[in-house]
Amino acid sequence: MSNLNDMALFVEVARAKSFRKAAEAAGIPNSTLSRRISELEKAIGLRLLHRTTRKIELTEAGQLYYARSKRIVDEARLAHEQLGAMLEQPSGVLRVSLPVDLATLYLTPIIADFARHYPGITFEFDLTPRRVDLVTEPFDVAIRIGKLEDSGLIARQIGRHSRYLYASPGYIEASGEPATPADLARHECICMPRSVSWTLHRGTETVDVGINGRFTLNSVGMISALAVNHQGIGLLPEKIVAEDLASGRLRRILSDWQGSAVSIYAVTETRLIPAKTQRFIEFLSTKLM
Repeated sequence: MSNLNDMALFVEVARAKSFRKAAEAAGIPNSTLSRRISELEKAIGLRLLHRTTRKIELTEAGQLYYARSKRIVDEARLAHEQLGAMLEQPSGVLRVSLPVDLATLYLTPIIADFARHYPGITFEFDLTPRRVDLVTEPFDVAIRIGKLEDSGLIARQIGRHSRYLYASPGYIEASGEPATPADLARHECICMPRSVSWTLHRGTETVDVGINGRFTLNSVGMISALAVNHQGIGLLPEKIVAEDLASGRLRRILSDWQGSAVSIYAVTETRLIPAKTQRFIEFLSTKLM
């Protein structure tokens, strides 16, 4: 209602029994306050205040209106205070759709850290490759990798993964190490479905190289595992293979070259999101960007 703000001003006048004091408390000119109260009385159709040069008194209608309005204004003030507290320490159930590999191979410790920061939040995660419907399904946010379709949803980039070429020492010993991107055509490349080439970059130079291999699959985790097991070369996010690289199970090859970076997005139905979702997106962004 357009009168709610004027109702709050009326309550302030009734409490202070003074337009001057109420205007100071509200931070508006005395003339503005007087005009707003007059407009409220006109909208209601009844006089709420008796005004004299010395004092202000409530009419019978004003007493009834004050009793009802005070409860409404106090409830609204309490709601704002509670929402402010939620912004500081949000709570509730956070429902998130996550890509399986990203969640299990990389996001889990980040999410655990977030949970420690916000003990009032409980979590429901759906790990699936399918594209959930944020309009009809009860998810607060979906985390997505790669190019997004134009769906009318709100997408915010929260991360970017660099990708490089990796193979196991065993594979390199058996099949040799490619010296140029063109050499990849003669190697076993473990690739995603419908991938017939890899785009590689070196500074300002870009090449498209044809690839083939025995394994085609839609799991970054399994591509990494197959590479560790000497089955070929994978084009993989650096952060996903960090442990295998540190342990020596994988080696980076063609180290001057890298694949196109992959973006990570947080997708929501609307920009008006609750504090728990806002904090989750912000937290992931600080860790992934």
